[in-house]
Amino acid sequence: MAKKIARAILALVGAGLGVAVVEGVNELLIYFWNFNMHRKLIEWGLALIYIGAAVLFAILLYLLAPRLIEGFTRFINTVESRLADMSMAEIFFGVVGLIVGLVIAFLMSTLTAKMELNWLAFIINAILYFTFGYLGWTVVTKRKGEINTPSWFKRGAKEKAGKTSVMARPKILDTSVIIDGRVTDICRTGILEGNMIVPSFVLRELRHIADSADPLKRNRGRRGLDILNTMQEELEVPIKVVETDYEDIAEVDAKLIRLAYDMGGVVVTNDYNLNKVAGVQRVPVLNINELANAIKPVLLPGEEMTVSIMKEGKEAGQGVAYLADGTMIVVDGGRRFLGEEAAVVVTSALQTSAGRMIFAKLKDR
Repeated sequence: MAKKIARAILALVGAGLGVAVVEGVNELLIYFWNFNMHRKLIEWGLALIYIGAAVLFAILLYLLAPRLIEGFTRFINTVESRLADMSMAEIFFGVVGLIVGLVIAFLMSTLTAKMELNWLAFIINAILYFTFGYLGWTVVTKRKGEINTPSWFKRGAKEKAGKTSVMARPKILDTSVIIDGRVTDICRTGILEGNMIVPSFVLRELRHIADSADPLKRNRGRRGLDILNTMQEELEVPIKVVETDYEDIAEVDAKLIRLAYDMGGVVVTNDYNLNKVAGVQRVPVLNINELANAIKPVLLPGEEMTVSIMKEGKEAGQGVAYLADGTMIVVDGGRRFLGEEAAVVVTSALQTSAGRMIFAKLKDR
């Protein structure tokens, strides 16, 4: 509904723009050829020109409205993300620089007050205000270190630095990590800061999976929806569903990367391929599998432990055991202890894309 209202408003703006264009063309004709449409043309012909221009520009903006709305939304999200990463002192100095730049632009715009072509004066003034406003903001924020900062700003900056150096980036969840469910336990620990973002296209994909004819897919989709409900009801971390979509992109993974780039956020996933593609496009990723591997206990060569030999290994005489976190231990000579506990000594460890593998030998008795 909101998009329809926005398209209607843009159509009205287009109609007004069409009338303004006709007025601008009339001023050009007067300036260069001394031809005034209001005096030279009959009333109904002039009315048709105005109506035709208004209708043409209204249709044009109505058709371009989806792209304009998407671009405006992306711009707002980017500005919001940038402002969220700035301290209060930076925003204050930026506003001061913006005001100074606009004052300078206002003084310079007086030079165009006597121009006969009003439309040209308007364009020049718009360029002046935009340029000096932007320069005022950027120059002052970049050189704020040369300005004596009030003590209350310094105190606020120290308090903020004591907690975190920058505002937390939004975490954008993909379908696989929601179905996986471990993100809920990670959020309970409090190590994930910032808003948890669930894009509308990810929610649609979950609903599609939950409605699948395949029982396995249907259960996975319903599990994902249940996990989302649990996160919204039980966790203190804010969960937000964003309606941003990219109709020109078909794949959900590509949409996720685009959304993370536009919002300045982090993609949370356990999808290996999505992790690699996002890395190529320089979009930050939090891979749940990598996090799980990182927090597994480190076993150094020479450490002793007691394990239960669960099955035979690939090589002759080998036995395979598992730690509580699922880490595989290959025990040289452990086959004869199949189904029993054995004391082993760690010899080496190997990190693979699938996880960590530990090699051990039987402890000498």
